[in-house]
Amino acid sequence: MATQYFDPKLKIFALNSNKPLAEKIANEVGVELGKTSVDRFSDGEIRINIEQSVRGSHVYVIQSTSAPVNDNLMELLIMIDALRRASAATINVVIPYYGYARQDRKARSREPITAKLVANMLQTAGVTRVLALDLHAAQIQGFFDVPVDHLMGAPLLADYFINSGLAEDAVVVSPDHGGVTRARALAEFLKAPIAIIDKRRPKANVAEIMNIIGDVKGKRCIMIDDMIDTAGTITLGSQALMDAGAKEVYASCTHPVLSGPAIERIKNSPIKKLVVTDSIQLTADKQIDKIEQISVGPLIGQAIKRINENRPVSPLFKNRFRSHEQ
Repeated sequence: MATQYFDPKLKIFALNSNKPLAEKIANEVGVELGKTSVDRFSDGEIRINIEQSVRGSHVYVIQSTSAPVNDNLMELLIMIDALRRASAATINVVIPYYGYARQDRKARSREPITAKLVANMLQTAGVTRVLALDLHAAQIQGFFDVPVDHLMGAPLLADYFINSGLAEDAVVVSPDHGGVTRARALAEFLKAPIAIIDKRRPKANVAEIMNIIGDVKGKRCIMIDDMIDTAGTITLGSQALMDAGAKEVYASCTHPVLSGPAIERIKNSPIKKLVVTDSIQLTADKQIDKIEQISVGPLIGQAIKRINENRPVSPLFKNRFRSHEQ
């Protein structure tokens, strides 16, 4: 553990979605994880008990709302309610992966905006602050009426590629037009140009690669996205880049959802390495040689300390964040 944190009122609790990440966050902050029990009634209802006093405490709850999405979301809502009724001074939820973020607007008539519904539920339960990582749509911050701190995974991914000697002669590739801002951020860290894959998506979770905008011939291509779900976009994109003359293709994302045929597609693709964070815990069947996971635990831990001490979080938006003002 890092040096014991000076403020006994700061407490960190982990629910079931990603306990290994929560341990890393607590270690970075310098506290022990709080004691809580999460179990089920025989009919599947979730029951939570906080096994220590939180009265007057500044509590941080670590919970990605990844699969099983609805169970993890309900755990979080119930925990918030328990903390509020236990007189916690502040209830800060740390959501490394925000489920339902793709439903951030009405793409068709009579569709819900479920990302906003989730925000409403969290606030109704009693949350006082949200700390998120690479939201699928940045405007989700505006769905809340409480403070939202939005961290970026790009600085960590950039450090990986720089430290691995892969930033030389590289071009950062966005898999679609919507990801250009994200690709530009990584490109600035790597001092590399960008390219864009122009694709058409005929239906959900099916992507068709159409055209590449930018020069990738003879280059090391580094694709970046906020999340990889079924891996159709990233694997078809990698093949299109190789067909366009790329020397080799790497891929990266913050959130490795990796559902359905994702692992098989990645195995059979020309991608040399997929670099992801641990915002979502990878099950054993997803831990393959082509996938390398880096931890956001130190980043989130530093953010929690800054928030608790009323210091700015913005220095963490730079790569090699440890080297900046603490």
